[in-house]
Amino acid sequence: MITIIGISGSLRKASFNSALLRAAVDVTPEGATLEVASIQGIPLYDGDVESSVGIPAVVSDLKDRIAVCDGLLLVTPEYNNSIPGVFKNAIDWLTRPASDIARVFNNRPVGLIGATPGRGGTILAQAAWLPVLRTLGTKPWFGGRVTVSGARRVFDEQGQLVDEEVRSQLRTYVTGFVGFIGK
Repeated sequence: MITIIGISGSLRKASFNSALLRAAVDVTPEGATLEVASIQGIPLYDGDVESSVGIPAVVSDLKDRIAVCDGLLLVTPEYNNSIPGVFKNAIDWLTRPASDIARVFNNRPVGLIGATPGRGGTILAQAAWLPVLRTLGTKPWFGGRVTVSGARRVFDEQGQLVDEEVRSQLRTYVTGFVGFIGK
């Protein structure tokens, strides 16, 4: 069984990216599981905190989950044409101490998808993640793309995906990513 950890880069309760991640869980093919993880509760990175009290438990727990999974799916919002600070902050914590980077990220298959109410479909945020993923030694999957624009029309008020074209695109993406991981 292939296990993928999916993380939404948004803290909002009604996040379109969290909704997209839940929809990805629903379309995950047999032979794989997509487990939802959260960055909720991860504090702002502070080296003084790290050296005085260590790695917060919420960070250690997430690191341990990622370290044993087969793939990582990052579901990224796009803020000001780039990576959301809260999501980058979480990844920064996950790289501490630096000696853990290989255990958590090295050669780990990573997929990137995202949703935005705007027109750009998170394409710039996804591109901005690439140098970070390269630095961490991950194995990004480039076999597909999900960049949802106009998210207010794609999800209903309860956060359910209602656009069948996006659902089909998401299913194709997740199935392809599972195949990439299984190679």
